[in-house]
Amino acid sequence: MTDRTASREHAERADAGLESEPAAAQVSGTERVLHVGRDRPIRISAGHRLQHHDGKCARPHGHNYEVAVTVVGELTDEGWVADKGDITQVIDEWDHRFLLERGDPLIEAFEAAGDADGIVVLEHPPTAEVMSVVLERKLEAALPDTVSEVAVQVNETSELCGGGF
Repeated sequence: MTDRTASREHAERADAGLESEPAAAQVSGTERVLHVGRDRPIRISAGHRLQHHDGKCARPHGHNYEVAVTVVGELTDEGWVADKGDITQVIDEWDHRFLLERGDPLIEAFEAAGDADGIVVLEHPPTAEVMSVVLERKLEAALPDTVSEVAVQVNETSELCGGGF
């Protein structure tokens, strides 16, 4: 058998899944980047208001937000940096909710109306920038310890977005 024939047979066996990886070629623990929503953003609909703002954003209103997440970490034995389902589950907690800053009188109004489960109370004004920080922290807590960095971009409109990285 010639070297060329042996190489071709090795390649064919590897393509067919018949060859195992050499031990040195293991990928678990290798640092990688995972993008979720980069080219096709995760969409959520949520309401908010900026209670201490002197413009129209002080009024209750809503947006169809687009969210993109970048995660850096080591590949797990499952072969990923993080499970996409874990990421979308955190973001989906805000879908069809109203985001309010602690102390906003609308919190009491939602509670009195029996809609307390329809609000998310934040410690800061619910701007796209604050939303990105809060989502980053929630994701850091929810994702495996092998994740070293999380960045979230929140697009409120096509001309306004906030986020890290």
